[in-house]
Amino acid sequence: MSADENRALPETGPRVAAMYALVAHRLSTYYDHGHWLTRAQAAALCAEWLQRSRLVLSRVEREQLADLSDTIALQVREGLSREAGLWAAHELMESLDPRHVSEFGASVMAACVAALKDAPPA
Repeated sequence: MSADENRALPETGPRVAAMYALVAHRLSTYYDHGHWLTRAQAAALCAEWLQRSRLVLSRVEREQLADLSDTIALQVREGLSREAGLWAAHELMESLDPRHVSEFGASVMAACVAALKDAPPA
């Protein structure tokens, strides 16, 4: 077993956290810059975050998280006005700090958990 395989993520917690962060960044990028992250951009962003924590996910797993985050972010975006979307993006970015408590963030986190649970293994 290689060092990279040894550091692979054993449970869903970090996957859910990465997916949640991707949802937040997708919405923030969309509302702040009018740009929607592609699958490749989201997967690369996820890889950067994981690398900083010395954690590893396969490309397929990162792409799955990118796809799942895309679905959730689109659902959020489609249900909100521009002003509400700006607030939601800001609230999710703020809630990336574990000291920030957010009911909206908790509902998005629950959607991430459910999506990952229902997704086929990558």
